[in-house]
Amino acid sequence: MDDTGVEDGAILLMSLGEEEAAEVFKFLNPKEAQKIGAAMARLKNVPREKIDAVLTKFHDEVDTQSSIGLDSDAYVRGVLNRALGEKKAKFVLDRIVAGGDTSGIEGLKWMDAATVAELIKSEHPQIIASILVHLERDHAAGILNQLSDRLRGDVVMRIATLDGIHPQALRELNDSIAGLLSGSGNMKQAAMGGVRTAAEILNFVGSSSETGILDAMRAVDEEIAQSITDEMFVFDNLIDVDDKGIQSLLKEVQSDSLVVALKGASPELREKILKNMSSRAAETLREDLESKGPVRVSEVEAEQKEMLKIVRRLVDEGQIMLGGKGGDDGFI
Repeated sequence: MDDTGVEDGAILLMSLGEEEAAEVFKFLNPKEAQKIGAAMARLKNVPREKIDAVLTKFHDEVDTQSSIGLDSDAYVRGVLNRALGEKKAKFVLDRIVAGGDTSGIEGLKWMDAATVAELIKSEHPQIIASILVHLERDHAAGILNQLSDRLRGDVVMRIATLDGIHPQALRELNDSIAGLLSGSGNMKQAAMGGVRTAAEILNFVGSSSETGILDAMRAVDEEIAQSITDEMFVFDNLIDVDDKGIQSLLKEVQSDSLVVALKGASPELREKILKNMSSRAAETLREDLESKGPVRVSEVEAEQKEMLKIVRRLVDEGQIMLGGKGGDDGFI
């Protein structure tokens, strides 16, 4: 969501009652809630013309109101408390209204990567790994990028070899997150971590950081490093690239290579590719796929890997990003 969309969303929610706005907030993830909440807190005396324009855009109606934001802090507090409960709401309010600090894993989800990295960088690598697997992959990658090269490799290795987390391990965190597992002494071990988790996090760290991390891991365990690399390059993950990115990719791929690569693709990915081509090109590709005889699996995988190399280059050039992830350094 761009800045204009965030502001419009904030105006729309401020035009609703607290109860209705709270219902909307329940469907937002932490990043969205913080963005919208911060925008709402900044609104002061919004002109009626702006309100009307937003309401028209959203095809909605609003009660007569000449301005918004006369007591926006109180309104935001009321909405977030209704939507998230007092505990979670405090994490947001401390960041966007009061500017205070928060603690615990829930608190980390609402904090920016640099702040979290500063908080946990002195912890044991195993503790850092245990924290990162609880966070969204792009958030964890952003935190990882803030750590030293040596520490990053160690942390990712531990994520890749982590097959479960017992609550006791997380209790080793410092005082700012000491309440993380309060009341959870009887919890069963959670199946988190592993090669796939490590790969998903590395997908977002950026190519230069990724190379350094994997090189450090290969020096310790080449097999695990290779397993992570293999998981990172899943051709069907192209389904997550937005339409503009797919169109940029198609400009770089030869038709013959594309036909072979798509022989091993999911139906959903095939359709995504086809819908981003001209009608004539899409029809030709459909015919080629139907007429193409059996292809060796090794040939399909080779062409898919070549396409993924192109994807990574385009990501580094800023022409492709994973759909819905934001930022400029995510890649497949």
